[in-house]
Amino acid sequence: MAMEENTVRAHCPVCKAPFLWRSDSPWRPFCSERCRLIDLGAWLDEGYRIAEETESSAPFLHPEEQ
Repeated sequence: MAMEENTVRAHCPVCKAPFLWRSDSPWRPFCSERCRLIDLGAWLDEGYRIAEETESSAPFLHPEEQ
């Protein structure tokens, strides 16, 4: 059986299981709803953080001092 043009083999970012990533896959980029919810829970529990860009050469100024 040939794969469709819009189908890609991928690995789930949570469980690392291989799955077929298709344009109609409901849980992309995850393999299942379970993995999607695990990832959402990690964000809500602040398990993932986006690093704040800071200028190390700029001194910290209190808002009242600006």
